[in-house]
Amino acid sequence: MVVKLLFLWLLFCLSWAQEQRCLQSASSCDECIQAGSGCAWCNSPQAHIRCATTEKLQSTGCHGRHIYNPSGSIQVVKNDSGTDPADAEPLLLQPQEVSLHLRPGVRESFPLTISKATDHPTPEPIMDLSNVPAGVQVTFSSITKGNPQLLQVSVEAAQCPSTSGASNQNRTGPWSILITPRGFSVSLKLEITLLCECNCTGSHEENSPACSGQGTLVCGQCECYVPYFGKQCQMNGDSISPQYEDLCRTGPNAPVCSGSGICVEGFCECNRRADPKETYSGRYCECSNFDCPHHNNRLCGGNGRCECGRCMCNSEWIGSACSCSMETASCMAKNQMLCNGRGVCECGKCHCIPPYVGATCEDCPDCVGCQDHAACMECRAFRTGAKKDTCDRQCAHLNVEIVETKDELQGRLCKMRTAEDLCYFFFSILPSSGQFAVARAKEC
Repeated sequence: MVVKLLFLWLLFCLSWAQEQRCLQSASSCDECIQAGSGCAWCNSPQAHIRCATTEKLQSTGCHGRHIYNPSGSIQVVKNDSGTDPADAEPLLLQPQEVSLHLRPGVRESFPLTISKATDHPTPEPIMDLSNVPAGVQVTFSSITKGNPQLLQVSVEAAQCPSTSGASNQNRTGPWSILITPRGFSVSLKLEITLLCECNCTGSHEENSPACSGQGTLVCGQCECYVPYFGKQCQMNGDSISPQYEDLCRTGPNAPVCSGSGICVEGFCECNRRADPKETYSGRYCECSNFDCPHHNNRLCGGNGRCECGRCMCNSEWIGSACSCSMETASCMAKNQMLCNGRGVCECGKCHCIPPYVGATCEDCPDCVGCQDHAACMECRAFRTGAKKDTCDRQCAHLNVEIVETKDELQGRLCKMRTAEDLCYFFFSILPSSGQFAVARAKEC
């Protein structure tokens, strides 16, 4: 069960981390799909969230036809069988040419068959690569051995190349890579093109109605002409009026857009922070994802996300700052009981019931007498426990009085747990007289 919960927690963390990477890269479609292999872009003009996972975009109302989430593809360009005797080679590769569209962060694979002439030695071939661009990795794994041999060719790019510097030309391909078995002249030509640009980037709608006729619509969002601004270019910067400011306040005397944005025709446009990971949100920009409790100098203890001033803890964490772990492994004693049954596990630590101490409440410096007599007290009072079958022989010599409640006990008080019902029972010891007393009432 613990392993299953841990697995689900890891999946949740990965999903949440991917979603956060997408949300932080929403300035353009190109930047969005380059932020992570799971990031998609919504090109609907009505979208209020542009860059997120496909599932997140769909949950916010973006229809599938408006979601751009490119995926890689493999096309076999040439795959001759080489049956012409005049063209016979000691080695035949199939296919001979492959075109690959590759999204960074996503591995694409295809099979490669190596056939050798029957009278030619058949050692395992070593594959040589040439013209491999930086950041692209090509690996091979054997599927079947013998003649013919079947390999799996896997290709992956870590990320899209930088747009800065002198490498702008042909930064996404296509590039031609040659895969050649060492010692032979035949090669597989692999043409690679990286998917780093959106198909909507080159499509501009000038004077778009979606932009109030005062801007260009690109990938669903407006690029406003000067001096217009706003989500739909609906505001003229030369004629800003304060008449709508009351609609941007949470109350009569509240600051406009909570002091964290500007009012545009009755709607708040929240300020952007220097750190792009930190954002304001809400109808009045009243929420943020950074103004939450910290633990160990980390927002929400690093174990959750901040939503409108409140930490939303990851699975297995609780508390206002997500500082309290719900895991119990550190509280598990050698007998597989939490805190030895002598305390409660809170935030991954045992809080022991006095007089027990220790990481799992295993020690009790003051319990020597209690522990020594517990089995006899249990069997004399309740006829249960480790000595229930030998009680008359091993415990009859003890002077034991039975009382109703622990409040009637005098002397040194002992609190022990029964083996039968896991309830606590109480007894006392009067060292001077050797008298014992046990309370009938238990705590369960």
